[in-house]
Amino acid sequence: MPLLVEGRRVRLPQSAGDLVRAHPLLEERARLLRGQSVQQVGPQGLLYVQQRELAAASPQDGSISILGSDDATTCHIVVLRHTGNGATCLTHCDGSDTKAEVPLIMSSIKSFSDHAPCGRLEVHLVGGFSDDRQLSQKLTHQLLMIKFLEWLVKRKKSYLSEFDRQEDDIHLVTLCVTELNDREENEKHFPIIYGIAVNIKTAEIYRASFPDRGPEEELRAARALTGGPMISIYDAKTEQLRIGPYSWMPFPHVDFWLQQDDKQILENLSTSPLAEPPHFVEHIRSTLMFLKKHPSPSNTLFPGNKALLYKKNEDGLWEKIPSPGS
Repeated sequence: MPLLVEGRRVRLPQSAGDLVRAHPLLEERARLLRGQSVQQVGPQGLLYVQQRELAAASPQDGSISILGSDDATTCHIVVLRHTGNGATCLTHCDGSDTKAEVPLIMSSIKSFSDHAPCGRLEVHLVGGFSDDRQLSQKLTHQLLMIKFLEWLVKRKKSYLSEFDRQEDDIHLVTLCVTELNDREENEKHFPIIYGIAVNIKTAEIYRASFPDRGPEEELRAARALTGGPMISIYDAKTEQLRIGPYSWMPFPHVDFWLQQDDKQILENLSTSPLAEPPHFVEHIRSTLMFLKKHPSPSNTLFPGNKALLYKKNEDGLWEKIPSPGS
């Protein structure tokens, strides 16, 4: 069950740069993606995925047409898609526990396997840059060389037993990570692509930004900042976004951090202080204020330990709905 690029087996490990140089079509796809203009994606039909979240949907989904995520500096955005049924998973990985995240990604595609009489698995990896701390390089290595694709190759049959038994290959279609997503300005390095979207109806992947990152943007960001693990946030069967219930310990020294200037917040609460988007500090301050207000979310945000549920309305926007039994 090998990893293939352009129909040829790939020998691992090797660097992302070496991999694209050996496969011109892969390099060309990365070049074309980098050269795109950034499209601003509105909230209609959008399911926005935050850091340490994943979501999966199929072309038959009546509520969602676009999965997307941005603000990836050292993080990587992973898209896994089955061409037979169009089932697509998008996740925002930060390297916190890559090995544990892979089964979640695979399971999200497995849930659609009854509708996949044929087809193949395709993976797309985007994000990171040549950062000084080499966090992007480490995550690329985890995802591409060891943890992600090799893990998929070794365990694919057990997770995708309902897929076409002849489909034993995983096809790397897009690789635009780390040094392949890097630009240099005044001897400082920055990502070229911070965010992408995937149209689950057409399979198009493109550069994107998202003015609306809801619903419950601060709540979801607080969960990630306090160390919450990767979770799936969307139930494709009910077409509902499920948030929580979450729990976390009071954030250490939250008042101290709220008193710090922008420079201190960037240097201490960012993996890449020089490369963050302009709204990063405002986002962190807002999340810290949320954590100060809600030190014990199970008491204040999730009455009865019930999840917050959202569903798209007729205008394609998220609308809160009652939880069962409430």
